[in-house]
Amino acid sequence: MRDVDRLLIGTAGTPNSAKPRDTVAAIKRLKELDLDIMELEYVRGTFPGEEKAREIAKTAKEYGIRLTAHGPYYINLNADDPDKREASRKRVLNTAYFGGLSGAESITFHAGFFLGQPPESVFITIKNELSNLLKTINSFENKVDISPELTGKPTQFGSLEEILAISKEVEGIHPCIDWAHLYARTGVYNSASEFQSVLDSIRQTLGDSELKRMHMHVSGIEYGDKGEKKHLSIKESDFNFQDLLKVLKDYEVCGFLICESPSLEDDALLLKKYYETL
Repeated sequence: MRDVDRLLIGTAGTPNSAKPRDTVAAIKRLKELDLDIMELEYVRGTFPGEEKAREIAKTAKEYGIRLTAHGPYYINLNADDPDKREASRKRVLNTAYFGGLSGAESITFHAGFFLGQPPESVFITIKNELSNLLKTINSFENKVDISPELTGKPTQFGSLEEILAISKEVEGIHPCIDWAHLYARTGVYNSASEFQSVLDSIRQTLGDSELKRMHMHVSGIEYGDKGEKKHLSIKESDFNFQDLLKVLKDYEVCGFLICESPSLEDDALLLKKYYETL
């Protein structure tokens, strides 16, 4: 992630109001809306060609829109099947390569599933996989942060503790904190004091500098006993975005806050306008 001296807010993918519905038009629409950033969505496993990626990077630079990227949903670095494990590695590498070529500064993805295995052994497996992937990713011309996501279901690798631990133990790994997922996964972490505790944990584990380069997601969320069910528009959920933004402001957090609400730009603007009143 390049230097960023404030909290930048934007959308997960093309704004609903962008026409035509492609990434270049999306970047231009974000500029019109006075939003700051967009997450390139590779979640269905489709990547741009190299020419298109360079066009995206050029447009983003011209319009002053920062970019991140989200890898395919079909990643499981703990897969038992060797072919599925190898396919997952390739999806992470493609996200880093095409994301970096497109101008993304940080990539995120769901790293894996427990598959009934002990969390401790899964942690070691995913740690080793990411360490090996970094050797290749670091050779790419366009550098990106590798930021595994805090996931929304207990069956998925990606608790707060796991994301922070792997970021501490593997040089070059950073956390992607999905605040709605944390709420859905635990049923708590929805108050100012709890948000503060997360930032305190990041500071204690990774140092003050990590709070100046955060990659984060936020949305409304519906959840149950098994964690996340689906993302909601912010006003349809009881997620306490006001206190979250206040705490981010108080802690002087810098970096990227990506809105994953179905009401993409509307909720991103809601977040940005509220943040600017603080």
